Amino acid sequence: MLKTKIIVNISDAKISRNPNDVIMTYALGSCIAVCLYDPGICVGGMLHYQLPDSKIDSDKSKDNPFMFADTGIKVLLDKLLSLGAGKNRIKTKIAGGASMDTGPKGFDIGKRNHIAIRKIMWQNGLMINAEDVGGFAPRNMYLDIADGSVMIRLEGLEKAL
Repeated sequence: MLKTKIIVNISDAKISRNPNDVIMTYALGSCIAVCLYDPGICVGGMLHYQLPDSKIDSDKSKDNPFMFADTGIKVLLDKLLSLGAGKNRIKTKIAGGASMDTGPKGFDIGKRNHIAIRKIMWQNGLMINAEDVGGFAPRNMYLDIADGSVMIRLEGLEKAL
């Protein structure tokens, strides 16, 4: 069966409950993608955020909450819960947070993004069930809504997460 591809751009999020959909994002460098999926009702979503904390630019966070880990997760989680997802059933998988040669030296945005999402998940009572973070290469991430499976493509290789 041919799957419908739903692309999540940088500072973006998408949700689906259609089993024919695959939600995907490309070129995760220091950004992190977060997949939330409820296997009980087969609904899921993906967030691709750039920065760890909306407090650095509250105006931007109002215009685009998906740019930041804290505001992006809140919007994504609230939407999934409004569609009937059960917080106790949600599976979380993350990828990205690579050390890229971009941005100011010593800022290490990839590492900060990873620390931020771990803290936010804990504050929301959610566990990270699997992750593929760090390193030095960008990766792509794919969430299949039919079964919640997540695939990572890194340097030409694919692996299940």
